[in-house]
Amino acid sequence: MRILYFSLLAFLWLFYLLYWWVKTRDVKETEQVHESVVSQLIRFVSMISAGVLLIFQNISLGVLDSQFIKSSTISCWIGVALTAVGLLFSVWTRNYLGENWSQAVTIKKDHQLITSGPYSIVRHPIYTGLLLAIIVSAIVIGEWRGIVAVLLVFGVLLYKLRVEEKWMRVKFGDAYELYAKRVAAFIPHFNKIG
Repeated sequence: MRILYFSLLAFLWLFYLLYWWVKTRDVKETEQVHESVVSQLIRFVSMISAGVLLIFQNISLGVLDSQFIKSSTISCWIGVALTAVGLLFSVWTRNYLGENWSQAVTIKKDHQLITSGPYSIVRHPIYTGLLLAIIVSAIVIGEWRGIVAVLLVFGVLLYKLRVEEKWMRVKFGDAYELYAKRVAAFIPHFNKIG
């Protein structure tokens, strides 16, 4: 049964990555890039490493293969469902953001401050959905490799969030300040991060 859960998780993640790859072409022209190539490369390598840790269970990693939690059938099904919810929330956000989305921290031509839809729940809903999905996937897998994957993803997203916040404040000024006071960065109603 464990193979079924891992297969479902792998399918969800691969479908998510394929969707993301297809949508990378649907963006506005970039006006300014505010993230270095080195930062983008570190983020890319970290995200790929996290994916390898989660998806490729047949790669032996010594102590990281040890379980930190034993999963039951019901917790695995709940985990797969919550992973899907997190990924769908991220996809909904990407669609809602439309052409304003970018892989790197950039200001787009005619960039708009979006504060409705998923952006009325949290300021960085793509990150929220992604973090929910990766945390739950790590719990379903139940091995220390999943915790390392979560830490990698959280670290790069937190760094990118801080860079984005800086430039959003420069671009949108008081409007962004008011938005940031009203809406939390990652977790609804928890406005301490960012």
